[in-house]
Amino acid sequence: MENKKDYININGTNLYFDVSGNPKGTPLVMLHGGLGSMDELNSISPYVATNYQVIRVDFRGHGKSLLGEQPLSYLQYQKDIQALLNHLDVGQYSIFGFSDGGIVAYRLAASQPERVNCLVTLGAQWRLKPNDPSIELLSGLNEEDWLSQFADEVTYYEENNPEPNFSKLLHTVKGVWLDTTASGYPDIAVKTIKCPTLVMRGDNDFLFSLDEAVALKASITNCSFANIPLTAHSSHQESPKLVGEMLRQFLRKHTN
Repeated sequence: MENKKDYININGTNLYFDVSGNPKGTPLVMLHGGLGSMDELNSISPYVATNYQVIRVDFRGHGKSLLGEQPLSYLQYQKDIQALLNHLDVGQYSIFGFSDGGIVAYRLAASQPERVNCLVTLGAQWRLKPNDPSIELLSGLNEEDWLSQFADEVTYYEENNPEPNFSKLLHTVKGVWLDTTASGYPDIAVKTIKCPTLVMRGDNDFLFSLDEAVALKASITNCSFANIPLTAHSSHQESPKLVGEMLRQFLRKHTN
């Protein structure tokens, strides 16, 4: 597969994707977090570019991708990624997913275990229990809160998205975060994940607790766990060398 950047019409919308790295390498899908874009993975992409063909995509409505008319959900993200990989004629692949991207990665690995060779996630919840403390935080999040912390990301979105509407995107994505139906978090479906898995979280992550990470490790048969010191939710940006090296070493050990 040749390296390229392009739009593709999938499931009623136009998604922007990027294929880079080693054209002859094993496919590695890298998925970004909620309200972000593929560019937030730039800090760790160089650690895998030499040996893997890296496939990145902006989730619908995010980055340079259009939102479309379909209701937004983790299931819809999953279907979009599966359709893109089928279009690219990718059979087996590995995945790295950050936050929302990791939640989608769990769903992909659980729904088609025969296709996923290796799974690595960072800061990615796998369920949303009724008493989860993140519910109050996510429910109360507003546009001003996000702008105060991620002004550069919002500016990137507004300058690069063909139909920018950040208020609408935020409202829609909050619905994804709080979805406890079958279209949301994978929950007990993670038990069907068979591939070697590495779950990472920042030691000070306010969304993905240590208790939930330990429970997830116990739910996946072949699972390793890493707590990244001196970082919070976005460990790959706060400590890119440590996260990048761990990703590279885990993939090297468990993929051809």
